[in-house]
Amino acid sequence: MAAGPAKTFEITKTDEEWQRLLSKEAYHVLRKHGTERAFTSPLDKTYTPGMYNCAGCDLPLFSSETKYDSGTGWPSFWKPLDNAIGTKTDRSFFMTRVEVHCRRCGGRLGHVFEDGPPPTGLRYCMNGVALKFIPAASKS
Repeated sequence: MAAGPAKTFEITKTDEEWQRLLSKEAYHVLRKHGTERAFTSPLDKTYTPGMYNCAGCDLPLFSSETKYDSGTGWPSFWKPLDNAIGTKTDRSFFMTRVEVHCRRCGGRLGHVFEDGPPPTGLRYCMNGVALKFIPAASKS
């Protein structure tokens, strides 16, 4: 059975361009579908108000208002921003999961699971190296 056409994203770069743009770890996760080790990202325990953007294209993906401590060792959110992500079925490692990617550049962010808190019941379990945290502007 032939595969369907590859999805085209708003931001596209060559593999070499992505390697120059991203850290080795971010490239491995965003472009090669890798996973960072649990409990290694400082973003896992970051609870400062702000936005979590795609490390590949800077698209805002998640608000700190939807972040919570899932205890998994990865930054977790119960809801993405509107029109920020895409999903697809991931059948790697002898299991079926739902992979989450940036809708603008296609960078792989992590997975979504149905064991999260209210109000959605979802856990968007993201790789910290796939995200860039932008603190909210302080009000003076």
